[in-house]
Amino acid sequence: MSEIKKNSRNTENAPKSPFSTQTVAFSHYNNFSAQLPIDPKTGEIVSGDIKEQAKQCLTNIQAIVESIGHVMDDTVKLTVFLKSISDIEAVDEVYKTFFKSNLPTRTTVAVEALPLDGALIQIDTLISNGEGTTPQKALDLVKVTRNTENAPKSIHAHNVAFSHYSNISAQLPIDPQSGKIVAGGVKEQTEQCLENIKAILESIGHVMNDVVKTTVFLKDISDAEVVNEVLAKFFPSYVPARTIVSACALPLGALIQIDTAVSHGDGTPPQLPEDARFLVIEANNTENAPKVPYSHTVAYSHYNHIAGQLPLVPENNQIVGSGIKEQAAQCLNNIKAIVESIDHKMDDIVKVNIQLRNVADITDVNEIYTSFFSGDLPARTVIGVSAIPVDALVQIDAVVSNSEGTPA
Repeated sequence: MSEIKKNSRNTENAPKSPFSTQTVAFSHYNNFSAQLPIDPKTGEIVSGDIKEQAKQCLTNIQAIVESIGHVMDDTVKLTVFLKSISDIEAVDEVYKTFFKSNLPTRTTVAVEALPLDGALIQIDTLISNGEGTTPQKALDLVKVTRNTENAPKSIHAHNVAFSHYSNISAQLPIDPQSGKIVAGGVKEQTEQCLENIKAILESIGHVMNDVVKTTVFLKDISDAEVVNEVLAKFFPSYVPARTIVSACALPLGALIQIDTAVSHGDGTPPQLPEDARFLVIEANNTENAPKVPYSHTVAYSHYNHIAGQLPLVPENNQIVGSGIKEQAAQCLNNIKAIVESIDHKMDDIVKVNIQLRNVADITDVNEIYTSFFSGDLPARTVIGVSAIPVDALVQIDAVVSNSEGTPA
């Protein structure tokens, strides 16, 4: 295949940043930088309550979407970061007004802090991209939205498939029959989240081994070991890439929520159905990055999903230094090692997600961050969290473009 080129774009109608690109398209998806409730004309947080702020975030997303010739209904996934989980209902009122057809999949989580003082909300977005990127030919692909009775009902879709990926709404530990959180602790709740994901996958003819990335949101980061044990039972042979995120609060008072990216070998109309066996998931690990109980990177079709990287030295798996700059550099060096181990470079990254124990550290991180790229910067999301595994100050994960695809 010819080398597909990522397409990085900004518009004056949404807030700009010197440290990220508003949207980076590659193949059949657009990856957006998370949008804060900033008025692009003033550069300031809009006045008003959560509804006004949610409206501004979505207005910024809409401006970016329209600047690249798309509409809001091309959205396949949103992640909503809130300062207060109790604001969900108010956000839903605003949110529904921006879509004319089926709602996209969604993840909602309350976090310790957002990048700007006064922000109550931040929204991250993934958009379908039927035109592909150079030199792909434009295809009038149709996104497919589906729900199943075997998973908890919600206002958003269980699953939205587009091209070679399925996007699943983050699953809470809800029993679909009762509509309530299951009894027990984090072990039982993790099992229920995964059973719900499994039910959605089976409803679209897929299996758990088609998952390429899991993002685990935990109320208590010390529960990670128990969660990893449960995950191992659901993925006994192949283990997807993984990131663990500390949540201040989750919907319904849950202890855990699990978000997944799923390979989808059958494509979407009018792509010809492809036997999933003929598009291969490629999981890779390298000795040059810290050892973990999951894959460093999982490639499928035109994307590589990099597991969350901690500031650990690969030779001994020990945390490096005590300062944010040193730790951020180590995280990025680990990502670079993984990227280079699969014959890619840092400028192939289309999206970066940064977790910080102190969100004010983003200024120091930015000094280090930009030195790892020589071309257009990726889209980016930054959140503040109360804890990070191994008591780190920072954790970074990434999505990498994969022009060679995976074997067909």
